[in-house]
Amino acid sequence: MFRNTYDSDNTVFSPQGRLHQVEYALEAVKQGSAVVGLKSKTHAVLLALKRSTGELASYQQKMFRIDDHVGIGIAGLTSDARVLRFVELHPYSRSGNDQLGASSNFMRQQAMGSRMIFNRPIPVNRLVSSIADSTSPVSYPPSQLVIVFPEEAQINTQEYGRRPYGVGFLVIGQDHSGPHLYEFSPSGTSYEYYAMSIGARSQSAKTYLEKHYEEFEDCDLEELINHGLHALRETLQQDKELTNLNTSIGITGEWY
Repeated sequence: MFRNTYDSDNTVFSPQGRLHQVEYALEAVKQGSAVVGLKSKTHAVLLALKRSTGELASYQQKMFRIDDHVGIGIAGLTSDARVLRFVELHPYSRSGNDQLGASSNFMRQQAMGSRMIFNRPIPVNRLVSSIADSTSPVSYPPSQLVIVFPEEAQINTQEYGRRPYGVGFLVIGQDHSGPHLYEFSPSGTSYEYYAMSIGARSQSAKTYLEKHYEEFEDCDLEELINHGLHALRETLQQDKELTNLNTSIGITGEWY
């Protein structure tokens, strides 16, 4: 009974302690095409189902490379993912249209900065903990970076006149401690997983992953990809099949 009263503003809690706008953003992620991630002792793999608006259209890009050791797969609103990938470094340093054109790929720039300054790839857990507040004019050092934008997403759940991002990420990466798989959600939270799926019909993929996840640790790369393809196939409609056109695979780990 309270939903219509409290769902127009993302800064007001309902009497049940819920933020309905955040819940709606999570629903937007569930409407996106599926992404599956899993990892072994040596590799982490992302598999994504690409959609096309019609026979004459190309398939939508679902994966993005951040650095040699980090990549992301998205489910939800692609335009929101683009905003999170391209964060303005100095939003108050310019005005008007100049400010709009001052965006750069913040995540990639920080990953490159880590290599130039510290001569090492940026650690994945740091990359996934929080991202510097893009509403601040301060330029942050690479040591404070982390990909996944929980802080960036959290801001949009606290300020009036803004809405939560309608996109979720799976992030894979490899560092000195081995391969990693993280999930980022519009609520601003991130967790590490052995295996995870997001997007439309992702529960079917989760069921497969939960049944077989104990096998993943000792799998070689080919076996890991096969498990991922089986999980991704569970998200398809009955009349659809996986093809080289509608499927993307991303790999990180030894020799990648």
